[in-house]
Amino acid sequence: MHYIGMLAFILPIPVAYHWPTVLLSLFAAILASAIALYVVSREKMGASRAAAGSVLMGAGIASMHYIGMTAMRLPAICHFDSFLVVLSVVFAVSISLAALWVTFHLREEKTGVGREKLAGAVVMGAAIPLMHYTGMAAASFTPSDMPVDLSNAVSISALGTAGIVAVTLIVLGLALLTSWMDRRFAAQTLELQEERLQRSEAYLAEAQRLTHTGSWAWRVAGRDALHLSKEWYRIYGFDTEDGPPTFEEHLQRIHPEDRAKWQRELDRAIAEKSDYEVEFRILLPDGSVRHIHTVGHPVCNASGDLAQFMGSSTDITQRKLGEEALRQAQVDLAHVSRVTTMGELAASLAHEVNQPIAAAVTDANTCLRWLTRDQPDLDEARKAASRMANDATRAADIISRIRLLFTKVSPPREWVDVNESVRDMIVLLRSEATRYSISLRTELASDLSPVMGDRVQLQQVLMNLLLNGMDAMKDVDTTRELTIHSQSVKNEQVMVSVSDTGVGLPPQQAEQIFNAFFTTKPHGTGMGLRISRSIIESHGGRLWAANNSPRGASFCFTLPTKAEAEE
Repeated sequence: MHYIGMLAFILPIPVAYHWPTVLLSLFAAILASAIALYVVSREKMGASRAAAGSVLMGAGIASMHYIGMTAMRLPAICHFDSFLVVLSVVFAVSISLAALWVTFHLREEKTGVGREKLAGAVVMGAAIPLMHYTGMAAASFTPSDMPVDLSNAVSISALGTAGIVAVTLIVLGLALLTSWMDRRFAAQTLELQEERLQRSEAYLAEAQRLTHTGSWAWRVAGRDALHLSKEWYRIYGFDTEDGPPTFEEHLQRIHPEDRAKWQRELDRAIAEKSDYEVEFRILLPDGSVRHIHTVGHPVCNASGDLAQFMGSSTDITQRKLGEEALRQAQVDLAHVSRVTTMGELAASLAHEVNQPIAAAVTDANTCLRWLTRDQPDLDEARKAASRMANDATRAADIISRIRLLFTKVSPPREWVDVNESVRDMIVLLRSEATRYSISLRTELASDLSPVMGDRVQLQQVLMNLLLNGMDAMKDVDTTRELTIHSQSVKNEQVMVSVSDTGVGLPPQQAEQIFNAFFTTKPHGTGMGLRISRSIIESHGGRLWAANNSPRGASFCFTLPTKAEAEE
């Protein structure tokens, strides 16, 4: 526009243009355009940025105009009106401000020209010539006899004018074509990204369906849902067509017994702006119950305030049912193990029960003899009756212990005297030891603290270890001795060891003997030691085995004492 306007300026003298200076003025125009593009491409354009950009852009336009004026080569002297020069610069800055404002606020318009764009174009198209011709009005020329320096100067003919117009239109056309192609490529890229996003969302939805995991996000203020995946709707039993449920509707789905726990964990996470993780149950409208594992993560805004939570909810019902089935199977297996063990001890237990019964019968006959004498000896009869009562009580105690070992439901945990449990097992197994010429020896600490546990389960462990020790010595030709030792150890624990002089542990298999179904006995089940270790570990203790020197093996276990159990 500038150079075509310059050609419209007719003087009665020849005019040429210094082309290096023309290129300098073109550089000023390019610089002004770069500043304008930079300002309008920012995410935000405040008043200060718009003012700075318009001043720089206006200065670039004015520089382009007046540098272009200095490119003129003619036999005359150019004078400028200061007021009009300043006014032209003000017009340039004003034009720049209008151009920046219109372009910035209309840059999101994708299609169509629109009245706003058309009005902006008219304003800018009228304002730019206004600045140009104001600057031209500021210039006046007086003839001069000084010779003109025409080096690197060119004159503009009608053909040159046509060339300028043609080049201008070509550049403008290329700019429009480039813009159209850029927008086309951007649209294609956007379509490709949307297609990839849809494919990614489909993969994510399928992954959530397979893992029974639903994603969600909810706003802290108002606690309304921002995002709920389809799998979340399915897990909680809501219909997607009904829209997002309210916070109260969501709360009503949580099982009444778990509602307080869920609310407490949520309030803590909000107060601390921290992650939260909680397992709870939900109650569906059809009465079915699901187990849910939820993980949440806080999201804060730019000022650091807690804005929302996002996370996932996983349906772990099948896992919970599997864990419950496994626990029940372990209970059943432990019960079977006890029954199997008691079957092997039937003869020995019958002998133990027969002993006090036989003694009671003998005492009863003795009591009758003392009473049927011509002169009854009441004192001796009384002693015999007392012994008979003690024998009957001992038989009843043995039978009670046997019934507890057969019982499937164990009594609640209580304070247990380990030494007393050891003595009880020795009473039950003494005849078994006598049958195989095994001597039983005890080394029990007198100051042993009680432990918190299930008396029947701990007796089951002792019985298992004692029977294993006896089995290991049945076929040895040397001394057969089974030693039970109890003592207090560090960390407020009690340790019990059962040592034998048998064949020892299988080579390189000391730890495998605790694996399920691993056995060295021809008719063993391979579950006794596995169950024994599970019982000890459930009491907070540890069970292990080691070889003795020179022969045999030791099985040791530790249990927390009263002080540690209370802690």
